[in-house]
Amino acid sequence: MASVKYDHATRIYPGNTTPSVSDLCLDIKDGEFMVLVGPSGCGKSTTLRMLAGLEEVNKGRIFIGDKDVTTMQPKDRDIAMVFQNYALYPHMTVADNMGFALKIAGEDKATIRKKVERAAEILDLTEFLDRKPRALSGGQRQRVAMGRAIVRNPKVFLMDEPLSNLDAKLRVQTRTQIATLQRQLGVTTLYVTHDQTEALTMGDRIAVINLGVLQQVGAPTYLYDHPDNVFVAGFIGSPAMNISTHPVENGKAKIGADTISLPAEATAKLTADDKGQIILGFRPEHATLASAGDPDAFSLLVRNTEDLGSDGYIYGDIITDASQVSDNKAAMSDQNKMTTIRVNPSELPNVGDTVKIHIDQAKMHLFSPATGLRLN
Repeated sequence: MASVKYDHATRIYPGNTTPSVSDLCLDIKDGEFMVLVGPSGCGKSTTLRMLAGLEEVNKGRIFIGDKDVTTMQPKDRDIAMVFQNYALYPHMTVADNMGFALKIAGEDKATIRKKVERAAEILDLTEFLDRKPRALSGGQRQRVAMGRAIVRNPKVFLMDEPLSNLDAKLRVQTRTQIATLQRQLGVTTLYVTHDQTEALTMGDRIAVINLGVLQQVGAPTYLYDHPDNVFVAGFIGSPAMNISTHPVENGKAKIGADTISLPAEATAKLTADDKGQIILGFRPEHATLASAGDPDAFSLLVRNTEDLGSDGYIYGDIITDASQVSDNKAAMSDQNKMTTIRVNPSELPNVGDTVKIHIDQAKMHLFSPATGLRLN
């Protein structure tokens, strides 16, 4: 086992001037499960491939343990990869697929069989060892790919979106198995995904990347409660955080015809570059329905509701003028761009109603429009 360190690592593809990964500094502890998350094309897979030796590092260095592996061949780095598409040999049995890397390395048959049987026991694959991949389900094939990595007993596991090809139910089941297995084996793991739900449920820590730049690193709960900037705030969490920009008047945010109080510590940090505005964020569970006379609430026109049994969700548009209230026709709005509020299902209003919303000030997230950085 070993730690991993990216020391100002940069990757610029030939023909590009903008780095795909820019000046990355990231420390992964020995035995840690680190999840690299971000939108498609942000550089997370490139980051993983740099560690594997499949991509050149143009600037900076990469360490596995205390060894500088920046220019080392992939076969000498003692890592094992699990890919999105399983990459199993169709003509080989499960046992042969799992033990193939050991066979190439010159291990004797008895040792290979012992290691394969141990990995199969861990992964609940013992009864499938003599089957071919075509006779397995998607989840079983992914576990075979995991087994192939386990038998090598590497210093580092690298997993590149291994659950993307599975259906939703199997994905939930398999991510639990992977997280449990990693803790059982204690192998340092770098796991790449674009699914922030996977990141929140699996990782010891999460590293959020956007446009090749590391945005924030921390425990899942910390990133959820204390995002450093607007990007992390909007990316982490499902349903997503409500984020909108509003004028600031006399220490209050003006939301449509209403105003809500802002903490003085945040408004004091606004500069001339912010042009008298502030970015306000709050999560659906941190707002409640308020009475019509509440002075510290804003009006929301209900466009849609969802009753999920345990939770109810209100989706609506912030009312900016009186004409909006009279326009009650079904709007083909993007639900992802609406304001989302989580309530008790018994409190769900009717579509077309106007409701008042109060935000818990202690759970409010405030950002600078000029820099996107957190103010409170």
